[in-house]
Amino acid sequence: MSNEGKSAGESQVIMTHQVLPQDANPSGNLHGGVILRHIDTAGGVVAMRHCRGNAVTASIDRMDFLQPAFVGELLHFKASLNLVGRTSMEIGVRVEAENLFTGHFRHTGSAYLTYVALDKDGRPAPVPPLILDTETAKRRHREAEMRREARAKARAEEKR
Repeated sequence: MSNEGKSAGESQVIMTHQVLPQDANPSGNLHGGVILRHIDTAGGVVAMRHCRGNAVTASIDRMDFLQPAFVGELLHFKASLNLVGRTSMEIGVRVEAENLFTGHFRHTGSAYLTYVALDKDGRPAPVPPLILDTETAKRRHREAEMRREARAKARAEEKR
């Protein structure tokens, strides 16, 4: 694993999935578990691209299902690195549904996940620093810092 800094743009990904009938829940909408699986995959790819090694999901900080997705739509999972710690990375994933007949896009969900880089022995490994080269990267980093502080505070309160 290289310790040379990288920008969020160097590791971001957009993954796509067409919603098929086997992806639907009993209500006829895309099953939330299918969305979560693709979110985790997209986030994991970003983490591995950033650290150029193995990375595992440590937590899902937040998942908001904003609107349903339907059979036949194309889902776009836009994943980007927000924050880097010593061995961990916070990645945000935005989910957009595209109606293939109208071309209309809508924001259907968002999630924040934390991944930990692993060395060849499966132990946490240092990750390259994040270069904040755009205003968007700086804003996402500030927001991620606030989420990290909130998580630390919640963990401290749970221990009491």
